[in-house]
Amino acid sequence: MTEQTIDKVPQRIRDLFNKGFTALERGNVDYALDLLHACIEAEPAFLQARKYLRAAELQRLKKSPPNAVKHQLAMLTGLPLYLGASLLLGKQPAKALLMAEKLLRADALNLSFINLFVRAARAADLLEAGVQTLEMVREYYPLNPSLCRDLGELYQESGNMRAARECFERLCQLRPNDQEAIRALKNAMALDSMKTDGWEDVAKKGGSFRDMVKDSKESVLLEQKGKAMKTDADAADLIADMLAKLEKEPQNINYYRSLARLYDQRHLYDESLQTIAKARIISPGDPELDNLQATIRTHQFDAKIAELQAAGDTAGAEARAIERAQFVFDDLQERVKRYPTDLKLRFELGIMLYENDYTNEAIQQFQMAQRSPKQRTHALYYLGCCMAKKQQYDLALDQLESASSEILIMDDLKKSVLYELGKVSEAMGNTDKAATYYKQIYQVDIGYRDVSAKIEQQYPNQK
Repeated sequence: MTEQTIDKVPQRIRDLFNKGFTALERGNVDYALDLLHACIEAEPAFLQARKYLRAAELQRLKKSPPNAVKHQLAMLTGLPLYLGASLLLGKQPAKALLMAEKLLRADALNLSFINLFVRAARAADLLEAGVQTLEMVREYYPLNPSLCRDLGELYQESGNMRAARECFERLCQLRPNDQEAIRALKNAMALDSMKTDGWEDVAKKGGSFRDMVKDSKESVLLEQKGKAMKTDADAADLIADMLAKLEKEPQNINYYRSLARLYDQRHLYDESLQTIAKARIISPGDPELDNLQATIRTHQFDAKIAELQAAGDTAGAEARAIERAQFVFDDLQERVKRYPTDLKLRFELGIMLYENDYTNEAIQQFQMAQRSPKQRTHALYYLGCCMAKKQQYDLALDQLESASSEILIMDDLKKSVLYELGKVSEAMGNTDKAATYYKQIYQVDIGYRDVSAKIEQQYPNQK
């Protein structure tokens, strides 16, 4: 779907956009939301309108910041729409995209809704819409590896190899032991290098990407692996290729993992889980296989929920959704018991506990996770957030200041730590100290959350 700019959309839509933009500038957020939503409903590829629509949604959330309970309520309320959109992804992606947009209007920072929107944008061939949304919400989830991975993949699919490389570098910082993340980074680096070092020369000669790969069959497979699979035929080719490799190397655990992921992408969940079971015989006690199995099981739950919803069994779908949430929680707890020295797993469990308001239990996991040099600063940040939630502000300051002192560059984590320090200082009544933290962010990123508004409040007579 080709992007539509403001000079190309019909005059009626242009007028709606201008009114919506003016309403947003004047602080009339609800009216702006109505007008901007009407724009993208009439012209889904009008990305400028979608950008300001998302900005308006996020601005509204500042008045009433969401939490885990609000996210869960939004998911429960929006479950029929969510499942309906999921069912339409392969058949009517444009309609699914519009339904996902309605869910984001209800809760723009709901991770399930964001994920659905990105999937719909992919299916509707509006990659830039997915990129746009992930770029805007990632500052609220600077430590979320799934968002980082999704954004990197979207950049790669849309041809922005340098940005993809930066995303996967960040992902490897968040998950230094994640082999999939490391492979994604290597692929992005290779594609970035290929694009900058070889593509221009080949293009001048009238060649193509395939001219850069000697083996034509290999080039087809590389192209399919480097983008989201558009057809079942693509997936079938890759599966056949992987099965052939396994015949030659039946003990290669990496081939089993890849095959399981390919089956998963084709929604062949039983085959995927059977492949993992075979891999376990070769490599018992493999934590990466455990993680992959958990991912596939959640996808299997999602498919069943969509099936129940399509059959009109709303109660059954809701029951299965609750079962899914319980599985995710229980599985992570079980893996922590199985691998008690895996501090990365403890960190992930801590995040899940924190997001579901099990604050004391989360603190216990983060206190253990901070023993890992790779997880330490992130764990300190979350410890500070937990203690702030418990209104133990002096303890929160200690943890956050420790985290801040260990982060030497102004990256996303540093901004999050400084922002939380500002919030805690405000809660303690120390507005001057809070301002010093906000100013550090403001000097490098004026658009970060509501930092601009906080700073401008100190200069009421300056515009």
